Amino acid sequence: MNNSTKWFLIIAGGLVIFAVGAMMFFYLMFRSLSDYDSDIVIGSGDKIAVVELKGIILSSEDIVRQFKKYRDDRSVRGILFRVDSPGGGVVASQEIYEEVKKTRDKKKPIVVSMGSLAASGGYYVSCGANKIVANPGTLTGSIGVISQFMRYDSLMGKIGVGVNTIKSGKFKDAGNPFRQMTNDDREYFQNLMDDVHKQFIFAVETERKLSHDSVVIFADGRVFTGEQAFQMGLVDTIGTYEDAITITAQLAGIRGTPSIVKERKRVLTLFDFLFGKSKIADLLGINDDLFNQPILQYRMVHGF
Repeated sequence: MNNSTKWFLIIAGGLVIFAVGAMMFFYLMFRSLSDYDSDIVIGSGDKIAVVELKGIILSSEDIVRQFKKYRDDRSVRGILFRVDSPGGGVVASQEIYEEVKKTRDKKKPIVVSMGSLAASGGYYVSCGANKIVANPGTLTGSIGVISQFMRYDSLMGKIGVGVNTIKSGKFKDAGNPFRQMTNDDREYFQNLMDDVHKQFIFAVETERKLSHDSVVIFADGRVFTGEQAFQMGLVDTIGTYEDAITITAQLAGIRGTPSIVKERKRVLTLFDFLFGKSKIADLLGINDDLFNQPILQYRMVHGF
């Protein structure tokens, strides 16, 4: 074999290795992008779709999208809404609640299965379902509103830094973290809280068919166990996730064992890692917890 042939084979081999490597690189980068909306089906009977809400409610977009998809899918007979959340943003919670109610009104039954925690906004979104199933030890309720404001004025004073604020109205900088909150500011925000709280109470009394006075008594932010909530009429029955599947099948008129449809969870890709979807702050939840919090929240606050 002469030298020119050797060099040709070396170059050809290098190009093949490069091409295979490039293909593998792009496969790892993009392989899960098309899986975001794909479903996995377990079983062979009539279908029940499972929509899962886990963690703090910061956005309604993904949950609303799933409800719309399964509401329009004629092969899906009913929806099981698995809620395990301390609540979150007022508007996001209201948008999910409205979508749940809209789906119910379209005659596609929805059953909520509460996990360990379905409080505040987590309870709000559950109210639009046909049935609410809680475990005995589920923490739910927490019917209230909260808004928290950071304060930096003491720290800024210690390091000798001040802030000049020019505003066009008395309340334009209400909640400014660089100054103390005035009595007028507090009254202003309290009025906002009270109005949004009334909206929550109205949704509960309407959906649970309870009197206004009875709801007001326990709508002070307290949480209740599933057993307590059942006695108070906040949930329909005590049961497990499997019990909730059975109830959903019954409401949907499914005979036998239903099949379960659920969206495939998106796998983290190299593309995500390289281009910002998996920043360390996001992976640790710091970005959501510190920077993306809604001002008004239906949320249970805990110490961990």
